[in-house]
Amino acid sequence: MGAAGRDFHNFNVFFRGNSGYQVVAFTATQIPDIAGRRYPPELAGPQYPQGIPVYPEEDFPRLARETGAQRAVFAYSDVSHSYVMHQASRCLALGLDFWLMGPEATMLPSPKPVVAVTAVRTGAGKSQTTRRLVELLRARGAKVVVVRHPMPYGDLAQQAVQRFATYEDLERHNTTIEEREEYEPHLRNGVVVYAGVDYAAILAEAAREADVILWDGGNNDLPFFRPHLHLVLVDPHRPGHETAYHPGEVNLRLAHVVVINKVDTARPEGVEAVREAARRYNPEAMIIEAASPIFVDDHLAIRGKRVLVIEDGPTLTHGGMKYGAGVIAARKFGAAELIDPRPYAVGSIQDTFRRYEVGQLLPAMGYGPRQMADLEATVAQTPADLVIIATPIDLRRLINIRQPAVRVSYELVEIGRPSLDDALDRYFGPRAWTVHDVETVEGRAPVYTEAWSPAQAGAQGGPMRPARMLPGASAIPPAPPDAGTVPYGGWPPANPSPS
Repeated sequence: MGAAGRDFHNFNVFFRGNSGYQVVAFTATQIPDIAGRRYPPELAGPQYPQGIPVYPEEDFPRLARETGAQRAVFAYSDVSHSYVMHQASRCLALGLDFWLMGPEATMLPSPKPVVAVTAVRTGAGKSQTTRRLVELLRARGAKVVVVRHPMPYGDLAQQAVQRFATYEDLERHNTTIEEREEYEPHLRNGVVVYAGVDYAAILAEAAREADVILWDGGNNDLPFFRPHLHLVLVDPHRPGHETAYHPGEVNLRLAHVVVINKVDTARPEGVEAVREAARRYNPEAMIIEAASPIFVDDHLAIRGKRVLVIEDGPTLTHGGMKYGAGVIAARKFGAAELIDPRPYAVGSIQDTFRRYEVGQLLPAMGYGPRQMADLEATVAQTPADLVIIATPIDLRRLINIRQPAVRVSYELVEIGRPSLDDALDRYFGPRAWTVHDVETVEGRAPVYTEAWSPAQAGAQGGPMRPARMLPGASAIPPAPPDAGTVPYGGWPPANPSPS
């Protein structure tokens, strides 16, 4: 039971090649037009020469009866605890066991350090937090590669491993609006992004070119890679959600660092509520407060205008938000009115409004060419003086917007201490690492060692060449060879020392 992401990953790491189980079907929900295809045999493995069919979740009762299935695996995210248990009750009533697969069964160990960014709800601020961490890790001299939670909405076999380094790669892979919103900001900053379907293969490729792998989570899902540093974002605009949605509460309980974002725009009681939840459910975690200030390319254009606000789609749909950066900008800079786009919606955008209560906003839905055309038509028919584009990318590059438009963007800014730099210091050591070129059996390779112990480098990899400090500071140490077997959060030590 999935949505073209976590479900495929769980299959790949647990069921593929496992003769003790026969997977009879995937079901699909949340994302339009992802049912009616097959998980291809190239990815399913020799046990499934015809692949595995993907059905709409509405067909689940029929499939349970016709296939004689004995178990159902729930594998999608950002749903309430009550929703999950209703699904469990339905499965039990149909005679199926109900499974939730956890971190030990599904996280892949990495040969390189992994910093994971997750959230308790969609729309909490993962993207800008990831960008901020890229900036900080680069300042330490580390080469960072981002691995994004899957969004495989096309040919699954062709999308098994995707590498994005240029805007041309986005065109070559026929990416959707949702994919571009996540990838483009990183590409703009010169950061390579990996995504796809087979995350064991993706991890192997990313590890070849990265000093640090930055997991950029989707929705409120768990990381696919075992993190050496795990951050979770909580949203004081939605206090209480941090313990009411699956699997966001798991992230809250597991994370080394809790980031309370949006403290500048939330009510103080909301900030205090999520802080208390973090202390209660994860008392060992570092708590960081942050803001996501907005930037408008022409704020004077907003005053007195009747505006159509376009916000990030998943934040409004999966995340359940009724406003975002665009609404905040409209109010702050004196818009006369927010135009309700619902009477002017076309095709699949009408379907979105029927399924989700998003208020007087237009979610930037674009999971395929048809939906992008419907989005363009909806914007064109809405009688607004100005369009406020509050998505991570400029939609004018993908659809024709006839009305005048302004863009709203946002970045993460930590408030006071501790900061994200403090978190990196605590879990990776206070910039006490240097990198050396060493000769190994496989040729020259970088080995990370404690700066005060050059002899240790030779012991790790062979004769040591002259030390070479990377620009800016020092890089991050890799995980030890057995990183995949240590308890969650067991490496690196909280207080690294040279002894």
